[in-house]
Amino acid sequence: AIQLQESGGGSVQPGESLRLSCTGSGFRFHLYPMSWLRQAPGKELEWVSNINSDGSRSEYDVSVKDRFTISRDNTKNTLYLQLNNLTTEDTALYYCSQDSWPPMREGRRYRDIFGEYWGQGTQVTVSP
Repeated sequence: AIQLQESGGGSVQPGESLRLSCTGSGFRFHLYPMSWLRQAPGKELEWVSNINSDGSRSEYDVSVKDRFTISRDNTKNTLYLQLNNLTTEDTALYYCSQDSWPPMREGRRYRDIFGEYWGQGTQVTVSP
């Protein structure tokens, strides 16, 4: 069965950093573009970043560009998201998902198409 498992979240202060990880199983991880998404309380699911299958290209939402870095290690079937200079606006539950290239970017489409494979997400809380 296809499974994705996120980890690495936590509670930090503004300006601090976190590194999220997502491990995939049950599918050929190295063949899939992958994305990170997030959902803040009371808000819609939001696409954050995408990386192509071999890790040579990536895209970011404007809200995180130059602060977050996506990467992957296909030998470990693992996707990463480095979160730097966090703000309270980054507080959300973060998910990883399979994707296309170029990325779909619409949060709802990810849940509709890939949501059954997602893990529980990893919580990032940024507060003073």
